[in-house]
Amino acid sequence: MSPFFTIFVLVVVAAIAIVGWVAAGRRREALAAFAARSGFSWFGGKDPLEIEVRYGAFSALARGHSRHASNVFSGSRNGRQIVGFDYRYKTGSGKNQSTHCLSGALVGTVYLFPHLRVRPENFLDKVAEFVGMDDIDFESAEFSRKFFVKAEDRKFAFDLFHARAMEYLLAQPTPYTLEFLGEVMLITNDRTWEPAGFAAAVVHVEGLLDLTPEYLRRELKEDKPNLT
Repeated sequence: MSPFFTIFVLVVVAAIAIVGWVAAGRRREALAAFAARSGFSWFGGKDPLEIEVRYGAFSALARGHSRHASNVFSGSRNGRQIVGFDYRYKTGSGKNQSTHCLSGALVGTVYLFPHLRVRPENFLDKVAEFVGMDDIDFESAEFSRKFFVKAEDRKFAFDLFHARAMEYLLAQPTPYTLEFLGEVMLITNDRTWEPAGFAAAVVHVEGLLDLTPEYLRRELKEDKPNLT
């Protein structure tokens, strides 16, 4: 191998690393500014909450290996505790190893919800349905076609996704994965969000939670969570 080619490769690798480092720095600055404007505490590259351990039961946070949260911020909004973060995990090993990045927000629900997960339906879900491994079907054929719902308590799923709630989710411009687990829920869509993306995700959650029927609120044990 020509020494000039080797030098060229090293220069390209170094340039890519520098560009990535600068982009990461600008992202931290933008998120820190967003956290400050929102009245949130900013933890930067640190994760004092140990998100990958404390909330590792959530499906999106349990994938792969070498899991790590960064750009963490937390605070209160409309009476609910919010924790926003970036998340990274790896799959495979050696030459087949891949790194996956996403953003997410944990939202305190103030109630103890049964485990439920709703996400956009995909092709594999339709294949599973064909062989009898179906998710929960609702009265709205459009909602059942667009969303995959799994819940440990089917009655809770039907109570939560009543007609107005289904209409709300169908009308949203951005599809998300929502997972309820005890007194906390997680929202993500396997993408990395800019500050506006975090704000939009939280508003999305608030809109759904505000539609929770009063009788369901009374049935669920009220217990204000402490995410921090």
